[in-house]
Amino acid sequence: MRTSTAAGASGTGGLRRRVGVAVETLTPGYFAVVMATGIISVGTWLKGSRALSTAMLVLCAVSYGVLVLLNAWRLLSYRHAVSSDFNDPRRAFGFFTFVAATNVLGVRLGVAHPGATVALLVVSGVTWLVLGYVVPWTAVLGRQERPVVATANGSWFVWVVASQSVAVAAATVEPDFANGRPMLALLAVVSWSVGIFLYGAAGTIVAFRLMLYEFGPEELTPPYWVAMGALAITVLAGARIVEMANAPMVDATRGLVAGLAVFCWAFATWLIPVLVAAGWWRHVVRRLPLRYDATLWSMVFPMGMYGVAGIYLGRADRLPLVAEVGTVSLWVAFSVWLVTFLAMVRHLWRTVVTSTG
Repeated sequence: MRTSTAAGASGTGGLRRRVGVAVETLTPGYFAVVMATGIISVGTWLKGSRALSTAMLVLCAVSYGVLVLLNAWRLLSYRHAVSSDFNDPRRAFGFFTFVAATNVLGVRLGVAHPGATVALLVVSGVTWLVLGYVVPWTAVLGRQERPVVATANGSWFVWVVASQSVAVAAATVEPDFANGRPMLALLAVVSWSVGIFLYGAAGTIVAFRLMLYEFGPEELTPPYWVAMGALAITVLAGARIVEMANAPMVDATRGLVAGLAVFCWAFATWLIPVLVAAGWWRHVVRRLPLRYDATLWSMVFPMGMYGVAGIYLGRADRLPLVAEVGTVSLWVAFSVWLVTFLAMVRHLWRTVVTSTG
C-alpha cells in the first residue's frame, strides 16, 4: 500500500512538474492554434458547412480560453521567461498572435453575436497599439547587439497579420453599428494601411536576412508561411473594406484598396509554390525530420486565410475563379489542420501527460 501510495504521489508530482515546464517554455506564438481553427470555422460557415463550422468554433473558443489562462499563469509564475521572449527577436513577434487570435474569434462570433466582436476588438485594438510600440523596442531597437537583421525570421510578419486582423474585425461589425460607422471605417482603413507598410518593412528585413547570412534547412521554419498569410489577410481586410457602407474614409480609398487587394492575392498565390518547394527541400532533399512543433500552426493559418480571402475577394470584386481557388484551398487547409491537430494531441499526451522523463 505504501509503495502504491508513493508511486501515485510521485506520478502526480511528475505531472505537476511537466506541466510547469510546459507553461514556462510556452511559445508566445501558440495562439496561432486559435487563428488556424477560427479562420477555418469562418470559411466552413461561408461554404454552408454549419455543423463543422460550429464544432471548429467551439474548439477555437476553448483553445483561446486555455491559452489565455496558461499565459496568465506564465506571466505570474515565470516572468523571467516572458521577459526573455520580449527581448528575443526570434520569438517576440509571436506575441502578436494574441491580437490576431482575438480578432479571428471575434469575427466568427460576429455571425450571431456582433457585440462579442466589438468587445474582443477593444481588447485586441488596445493590445495591438501597446505591442506595436513595445515589441519593436524590446526585441529590435533597444538591443545592443548588431546587426539585428541576422535574427529576422518569418514570425516578423505576424505584426502585419495583427494589424490586418483589426481591420477585418472593424469592417465585420460596421453593418451592425451604424452610429459608429465613421470611426469603424477610420479604424479599418488606418490599420489596413499600417499593415501594408509593415509588410514592406518586414519583407525587406527578412529578404536581407536570407541574402546576407548563412541560411540552412534548420532556419527554414514554418513561420515563413506567414509571409503568404500576411498577404492573404491583407486581401481579406481589403475585401471587407470594399464592402463597407459609404463613409468618408472608405469613399476616399475604396478603389485603391480594391486594386491592392487583387495585387496582394496574386503575390500570395505566387508565393505558395515557393513555400511548398522550400518545405520539400527542407524535409526531403536535406532530410530534416518532420516532427510536431508549435510553429506548424504558423503554416496552417496562412493556408486557411488564403482560402477565406479568396472566397471574399471573389465575391467583393466579382471574380468567380478567385472564389473557386479559395474554396479548394480552404478544404486543403482543413485537411492540414486535422493532421496538425492530431499530431499536437499526440505530442502533448506523450510529453506532458504520460512522459516518465
